[in-house]
Amino acid sequence: MKKVICKKEYDTEIATLIRKHTVGEFGDPAGYEESLYQTPAGLYFLYVCGGEASPYPGEDILRLAKAKVNDWLENH
Repeated sequence: MKKVICKKEYDTEIATLIRKHTVGEFGDPAGYEESLYQTPAGLYFLYVCGGEASPYPGEDILRLAKAKVNDWLENH
């Protein structure tokens, strides 16, 4: 998936996957996945995808500040 946020491109095809966190099982309407990526430029983002009753209904890319990366890693 590719998305432009604040004139910067975030692309799961060229970024490096750091860690994936899954809640629930495939087909669970409340289940979701969060995948942490780092771009070649050193920016971080989450690729999120979930069921209709999850915090992420559908798929999206969310920017993640460097200051928040360690918190995310510690909690996932």
